[in-house]
Amino acid sequence: MRLVIAAGLALTTSMLAVDRKPAQRLVEAAAVFSEVMATPDKGIPQELLEKAHCIVIVPGLKTGAFIVGGKYGKGYLSCRNKKGSGWSAPATVRIEGGSVGFQIGGSTTDLIMLVMSERGADKLLASKFTLGAEGSVAAGPVGRTATAQTDIQMHAEILSWSRSQGLFAGLALEGATLRQDLDDNATLYGKKLQNRDIVTSGRPAPKSAARLMALLNRHSARER
Repeated sequence: MRLVIAAGLALTTSMLAVDRKPAQRLVEAAAVFSEVMATPDKGIPQELLEKAHCIVIVPGLKTGAFIVGGKYGKGYLSCRNKKGSGWSAPATVRIEGGSVGFQIGGSTTDLIMLVMSERGADKLLASKFTLGAEGSVAAGPVGRTATAQTDIQMHAEILSWSRSQGLFAGLALEGATLRQDLDDNATLYGKKLQNRDIVTSGRPAPKSAARLMALLNRHSARER
């Protein structure tokens, strides 16, 4: 048991050690979204992006395993403005998850999630949100015409995708936990703002988010 706990602590420490600054992560999140949207035949169906209430982008999600498996990553969420068109300023999130079993190895993947309902968006803006337990989540379909073949997935509140080593595919994330990161919000906005405040108050986005905001508005800026 002590070995399992020690392995888990070592895994978490190694994940935290590769953390980047919030502004740098915004640049990386913009790059991930740009590259995914540049290949529509293999990316997120435009129809789903148009219908989404919120988007979560986590560049470089770390997944490691040595008896104890775990996930750790930081990223951003943005939701559609309640009034008018466009997207809100980005708020920070941490995603964490784990499992126990006979496993070994590690990988890095980029994660994108679309929140497809107002109920899911409201829960996402809580201080802590568990995928699957507090909102249904399913692997998202890939490709321009994939939505016609995946009616069952369309009932999920959250759709998720991962990109690893150039491969973009749907990803199931049941049990993973999303938390707001007040320290990273403070770095970006000057004080420890709640995610709900950032997303719903019409707060201006920081300069480091300019490219991400431009990309979101370019690909899906219609008024809800």
